[in-house]
This record gives sequence, C-alpha cells and structure tokens, in this order.
Amino acid sequence: METKFKTIEAPEIKRGCFISNVFTTLGSLWKGMKVTLYYFTHPSTVVTQQYPENRNTLKMMERFRSQLIMVHDENGHHTCTACGICEQNCPNASITVLGRKNPVSGKKELDRYIWRMDSCTFCNLCVQVCPFGTLEMAGNFEAATYDRRLFVYTLNRYAGPDQKNLLKIENLEDRKKQMEGRDIFGGPVPLSGHSIAGLQAGVFEQLRKPEEVVTNG
Repeated sequence: METKFKTIEAPEIKRGCFISNVFTTLGSLWKGMKVTLYYFTHPSTVVTQQYPENRNTLKMMERFRSQLIMVHDENGHHTCTACGICEQNCPNASITVLGRKNPVSGKKELDRYIWRMDSCTFCNLCVQVCPFGTLEMAGNFEAATYDRRLFVYTLNRYAGPDQKNLLKIENLEDRKKQMEGRDIFGGPVPLSGHSIAGLQAGVFEQLRKPEEVVTNG
C-alpha cells in the first residue's frame, strides 16, 4: 500500500513597515515602564524585601514553611498523644515519636518528639494528618548553622500526658509532677552523644585540634 504524505506549509509571517514596528516596540516598552513607574510612585506596594536591612520588621507569608513547631498553650501543655500518625506519613522519616507508659495511669504518653530539619522537605503532611492540631509550620527561616547536629532536636517541652489528661488533674502541684522537662538537644539526638542514620555523634569534636578541646572543655 502506497503511503501518501501531505505537505504542510508554514504560514508566512506578516511584517509591518519600519514605522509600524517602531511604534509597536515603543508600546511594549511603555507597558513595562508603567509597572516600574507605578512601584516607584507607590513604594508601599513593593513586594521585593530589602533583607537583611528589614529583619526587625520582616513578616513572611502565612503559607511559608520553614520550621516545624509543637504548639503549647499558655500553661505549657501540648495536645500530642504519641499516636505516631505524623511519623507514619512522613515521606522521608524526618520525624521520630518516642512514647512511654505513664507510671500512674498506665496510658501511653509522649516522651520525645524528635524532628530532623536536615532531611525535612517541608511538605506539611505531618501538620495536615495530625488529628489534634499539635503541629504547625512557623515562618522562622534563619536556620543557617555550621554544625549539622543542630538540625536534629526535640520539639516537646515536657514528657507526660497531653493537655486533655493533664487538665483532669485538679491539683496544680500534682499536675506539674506529671510533666517531666525535656531539653531541645537532649536524648537520642547527635548533640547528646547518639548517632543516627547519616549523622554520627561526636564527629565534629573529632575534627577539632587537641588543644582546642582542652581549652573549650
């Protein structure tokens, strides 16, 4: 069977005369200059941020994601139950939820909520799947550091029952006894002497000179 090909001719570009091309170019230039002149006469509408000169007044957009935080109320209580849903849904294992049993009630409660900022993609899945609204993405974008171990830390301020179970305890002293403090770089994180996947504990001390170790303690 003979194959027939149809010839397609490209349309010819119609070009105007020299004078019309000049006016067309000037019109396009004027459209761009109108935007520049508008921002020049209306500086309050400029979207470009003059960072770091405006560091004290800079406010990021509400949807900006840069740091995962655990929400605590005015009494320092959080709503995390250590259910582990966020850990299961994290696509690259940036979250580790360590739970424990309460010595009094025997119920499961949060021990440490460890977040790896160095491997987080800020996809916001953990915030979306949390059934208690415990997590939020903050707008603090200044996180540069010379030590990678500072990117792995604990988000919860205390280990113990969540807000709902704490409020059931009427006596404030008994309530405080149920809240065991947790420091940000303590526990199974590199700065507390533990190695994790891809990040060895103490590697930065090994690179320092012996006299520096003695001087800095």
